Amino acid sequence: MNKMKTFKRRFSLSVPRTETIEESLAEFTEQYNQRNTDEEGWTHNGEKCCTRQNSRSKRLSLPMDIRLPPELLDKLQMNSPEDDQKPLTRLSRRASLSDIGFGKLETYVKLDKLGEGTYATVFKGRSKLTENLVALKEIRLEHEEGAPCTAIREVSLLKNLKHANIVTLHDIIHTEYSLTLVFEYLDNDLKQYLDNCGNLMCMHNVKIFMFQLLRGLSYCHRKKILHRDLKPQNLLINEKGELKLADFGLARAKSVPTKTYSNEVVTLWYRPPDVLLGSTEYSTPIDMWGVGCIQYEMATGRPIFPGSTVKEELHLIFRLLGTPTDETWSEISTNKEFKAYGFPQYRAQPLKNHTPRYSYEQKKRISAEEGIRHSYFKSLGERVLTLPDTTSIFTLKEIQLQKDPGHRGSIFHHTGTAF
Repeated sequence: MNKMKTFKRRFSLSVPRTETIEESLAEFTEQYNQRNTDEEGWTHNGEKCCTRQNSRSKRLSLPMDIRLPPELLDKLQMNSPEDDQKPLTRLSRRASLSDIGFGKLETYVKLDKLGEGTYATVFKGRSKLTENLVALKEIRLEHEEGAPCTAIREVSLLKNLKHANIVTLHDIIHTEYSLTLVFEYLDNDLKQYLDNCGNLMCMHNVKIFMFQLLRGLSYCHRKKILHRDLKPQNLLINEKGELKLADFGLARAKSVPTKTYSNEVVTLWYRPPDVLLGSTEYSTPIDMWGVGCIQYEMATGRPIFPGSTVKEELHLIFRLLGTPTDETWSEISTNKEFKAYGFPQYRAQPLKNHTPRYSYEQKKRISAEEGIRHSYFKSLGERVLTLPDTTSIFTLKEIQLQKDPGHRGSIFHHTGTAF
């Protein structure tokens, strides 16, 4: 019982074990709508409007992408313009959320199993409230060990990340034996997308996905959050082509520019050489190395550094970029791990146009914010840089995906537009 109470405190869940968590849901979704007024109510053409849907969502502290059916609005007495003006106290808002089914397992129907890990199983599901598809991340709670730290990180960070290119957390349900996170459902991840198009992507689509990746990451970094596990499997894509960062289980909030963390982060193929060599002093540039690896993989259809061990990974990096020296990587010659491997002196290879410019030293890597303003994205137009954080780039008519050359049953339709 004490472990469960401690667990609830860490999640800001102050309700008894047998109750639902509408209070916690209200707390984190309330933040969703406390954004700059410039971000509210944008239409397809980028023009502001104040819709009744936005008003209802704000009053109930619900994510804007949740559309409640009329019968539930009638039940809540929120289906008329007059009702929209009635104030809701926090207590009545929590009661309203509980009444319509938030925070309850029976509100969601499990469909297919999507994947399973050490602590969690992910299911495709359906909400009985909205009839929309959702992703259910079911985390097992061990009585002796409590909640996995990855789950605590993911929830605590996602409570404060509200962006069009970051997956939305809709609901949290906890019982004595499990914690279930309810996310918006996206059809594919980037790895599946690459498989579906035969690993032959249109370069225009690479650019659109890269921009969305950098846009979401720039937002995280402005919030002083490092993702630390960027890879194609953690980039989700829906039927519109919207790309969203997901799986924040390894993410960290950093309170200072550099801090000592674990070096056992980031899947090997996307791990920067400084971390491979044991560095635990890192900041936002740790994510930018992985961004470069993902860009290369989209452009060529194959990973750039597919090592199976740390030594092989470093070997592949040095063969392409050249074995580092004190001139290319300050004080590398004093690194014990580097000296122990005894790598040959490789010369840097000429890099092709689709190969990102990698830098061994963190301070020399481009930032995500600099990335979205790079001339590479000039063809997307200026308006993509002025959108509110919570507005999709696909609200702009000039942003459209093109059919990929290796297209085979892709969910994206050819628009007939020449890029």
